[in-house]
Amino acid sequence: MFTGIIEAVGQIAKVEEKSGDKRLTIQVGKLDMSDVKLGDSIACNGVCLTAIDFDSTMYVADVSKETLDLTTLNSIQSGAVVNLEKALTPTTRLGGHLVSGHVDGLGEIIAISQKARSTQYIVKPPVELAHYIAKKGSITVDGVSLTVNELDGDNFMLNLVPHTIKETTAQSYQVGSVVNLEVDLLARYLERLLMGQNVATNAKSVDYELLMKSGFIK
Repeated sequence: MFTGIIEAVGQIAKVEEKSGDKRLTIQVGKLDMSDVKLGDSIACNGVCLTAIDFDSTMYVADVSKETLDLTTLNSIQSGAVVNLEKALTPTTRLGGHLVSGHVDGLGEIIAISQKARSTQYIVKPPVELAHYIAKKGSITVDGVSLTVNELDGDNFMLNLVPHTIKETTAQSYQVGSVVNLEVDLLARYLERLLMGQNVATNAKSVDYELLMKSGFIK
């Protein structure tokens, strides 16, 4: 588990093709590796990766075919900058929100504008994720815990202060940039809970008819 509070911006040092998947060597920048052990999880752009080798300056991780299919790591190249966060501990301050490091889908930056000293980004998520995103709720973008400020249909707006932009890869975003999205864990569990016994049927999500049948709407 992670918090979505980025600890360092790193850089992809090497991308190796490995029988259909990939192995990444990631330079960790200012990330403190003194307490890292073999097999520890370190999130890279919001993707939970296992350190199979490391030293004070880098770590190496294998990326499965499934992860490549669902995240931006599929197209990442040597030299790309990435957001890094070590897994949380019981004493970690939960400054963001609970993040699993399991990416739900890819979003696209469709507009960028300035508002005073902050920068606003409008993101288009996959249609199947839109119902999990709520105004003033939490969402993880490339591993960064952010607040959804506004909604416009499927699209959502983020407002990033200068510190967040400086300390993350957001400074490199342009219109058309593709980002990893992880929706709030609570939204997914709530949907599953509301489905009740319908989880054993062909019902795929909560809708008005399901809520009526379950007694939530009269």
